[in-house]
Amino acid sequence: MMTRTATLVLLLLGTTAGAQSIDYDPRRAVELRSCDEHRYRGRTEQARTCYTKLLESQTPIVEAEAAWALGDIQRANQIFRDAVQSNERAVQPRVRWARLFLQTHQYSDAADLFNEALKVFPNDVHAKLGLASVYAERFEGQARPLVEDALKQDSDLVEGHLLTASMDLEEGQLDDAEKALDRAMRVVNKDKLPPLEVYTLRASLEMSRGGNPDQWIKRILDYNPRYGAVYQQLAHFEIMRRRYKEATVLLRRAVEVQPDLWAAHAELGSNLLRLGIVDEARTHLQAAYSGDPYSPTTVNSLRLLDRIDEFSISEDPVVIGPDTYQVRLRLHKKESEILRPYVLDLTGRSIQSFTQRYGFKPRETVTVELYPDHDDFAVRVAALPGIGLLGVTFGYVVAMDSPSSRSTSEFHWGSTLWHEMAHVFTLELTDHYVPRWLSEGISVFEEWRTGPTPGVVVPPEAIAALEKKQFLPVADLDSGFIRPSYPGQVQVSYMQSGLVCLFIEQRWGFEQLGALLRQFDGKRTTAQAIEATFKIAPAAFDKEFDAFVRNRFQTVLANFEDWQKQQGAAGQAIQKQRWADAIEPARRAVALYPEHVGGDSPHLMLAKALDKLNRRPEAIAALEAYHRAGGWDPLALRELSRWLDEAGRAQEATDLMVSLNYSDPLNADVHSQLGERLLTAGRAEEALREFQALLALNTLDEAPAHYGMARALREMGDKAGSRRHLLDALATAPHFKPAQALLLKMIEERT
Repeated sequence: MMTRTATLVLLLLGTTAGAQSIDYDPRRAVELRSCDEHRYRGRTEQARTCYTKLLESQTPIVEAEAAWALGDIQRANQIFRDAVQSNERAVQPRVRWARLFLQTHQYSDAADLFNEALKVFPNDVHAKLGLASVYAERFEGQARPLVEDALKQDSDLVEGHLLTASMDLEEGQLDDAEKALDRAMRVVNKDKLPPLEVYTLRASLEMSRGGNPDQWIKRILDYNPRYGAVYQQLAHFEIMRRRYKEATVLLRRAVEVQPDLWAAHAELGSNLLRLGIVDEARTHLQAAYSGDPYSPTTVNSLRLLDRIDEFSISEDPVVIGPDTYQVRLRLHKKESEILRPYVLDLTGRSIQSFTQRYGFKPRETVTVELYPDHDDFAVRVAALPGIGLLGVTFGYVVAMDSPSSRSTSEFHWGSTLWHEMAHVFTLELTDHYVPRWLSEGISVFEEWRTGPTPGVVVPPEAIAALEKKQFLPVADLDSGFIRPSYPGQVQVSYMQSGLVCLFIEQRWGFEQLGALLRQFDGKRTTAQAIEATFKIAPAAFDKEFDAFVRNRFQTVLANFEDWQKQQGAAGQAIQKQRWADAIEPARRAVALYPEHVGGDSPHLMLAKALDKLNRRPEAIAALEAYHRAGGWDPLALRELSRWLDEAGRAQEATDLMVSLNYSDPLNADVHSQLGERLLTAGRAEEALREFQALLALNTLDEAPAHYGMARALREMGDKAGSRRHLLDALATAPHFKPAQALLLKMIEERT
């Protein structure tokens, strides 16, 4: 018995997010088709009058469809539910009810209903296409097999060809998209169906090829002058290519043509937020909410705007040689004082590195936003694939999780910021035409080569995919990010893309990586750019790349099962505190696969076992090898720093502790110890930064932080500032003897 009672909202005729513009199901009742024709032609009042008459229909599904078209979603929902409950084997009511849920963003309920319909009638092609639409909305890999299966049953399914073309366009397979649209158009002409969606995707294809879509837009608006969805669809593909400014222009046009197109208002609001245009974003999001208050994207964006005053904004110049670049930081007020100097320092260093390496200078202010609440950050990436990401770049705007949003052992915020800053350069250098795989690949490559944690870090999932021959041809690599076909493929695609860049550097030299990047001007595909840059066919490139990665990882590939066995044996021995038994399997695992520096890294197990057996020099060597390979676990590096200090290697210990600020900047003990170490080393300015961070952490005892700042300022020659903080230390703790002694010394010096 059906118990689904989801709350649905009243919506206006034909204007809702996710609405199916054209209904291609031949089972649709004849009575509805004349009303549909008015709607497809943009004759809103005639359509409304026509559907209103059908509200008195004696056929429940016709009544439900009419109510739905008129915006009475609650009534339509109730009628569909009653129809399904009265006949548990009814397929068409289930499919149409599922479409209603799909339109109102309730994808799980829609998928459940489509699956229920397929249990009753496994060969219902329209249920398959509906389910494929759910998967396509979520960027899930199951969409394509379902569409292909449906088209095998019936090659005249217009919606199937349109879904195929849309996915091809999202993945940059433009020739395949054209073929799918040719097939769709033949069916539309044969069956005399509305051509609006075919024309819209034709316009998108033309734009994707760098051409002018105006001829298709004219045909669309001649057919339906109120069809703002064409501009919304064009904007969708621009957003997929991360061309946010261009998408904004299109979305503004969409709401001009169709002011009640709430989905376009919502996307325009979200896109304006991506560009940092807050006030106008709020206006369009509120408009979208007025017509569609159950869109999660709209609701979450408005909630984020309600908390925007919790963030502070600062703007600082970054001087690099003769050039000055502006950096704007948006940080939450509760942590801005702590994080600001580190974020600004790393942002400036990344600009210096990437301007030199890629020969491009930022032309606008670079904005960096850090969110302590991951849900707030998720709003920034809504409607894009890969919502589980740690950061995202919108041209000159970088948004990411702050260090407080995740456990320090699973998130190196400094590497994330470095990764995102590389995107600023690859996107802006190419006017955002760079394909996803290359932009992500360069960001991963730069993490390995120039970031805060250098080292070619490749996790076991990527090695397993390589072993199973799951790496994609370079021309198809974008699909691994956009619509993964197996669990973990997105992460594997990141690694493969980074390895492709590493291969290019080692095969042709770093300069050729920049040359490849410059090939993307909106007129070349990946295949064409590869051939133009390296003078070899993509298939030959793939063959050489495959040989490169298999040679680089030949040891672990040839011994993958042995590595897993040794890794497991070392882990069990550590768990049972059998330290001597852990050493040999851990050494073997490191030798087979030194690039594995994750939480269960054999490097860490080896170091722990050696230390427990009082073999400290060997333990130090094990952790140093771990760090050189790209390992950054804060606990392990704090331990290594202590060991280095005890071994008389104070300078190395201090430098290692400095690096901890880019993984664990909210640790008061690190700032306190590092401040003291830097003062001892004569690095007063750096020490001051550590004591300022310590004070900003609002520790219960502020006196040591003020005392540290007083000594740092004294070393820097700021006697007045030093005296002020010394008095603050004594005001907090009047009997703090080190501060008393320094104050007495300062008085004696003055007299």
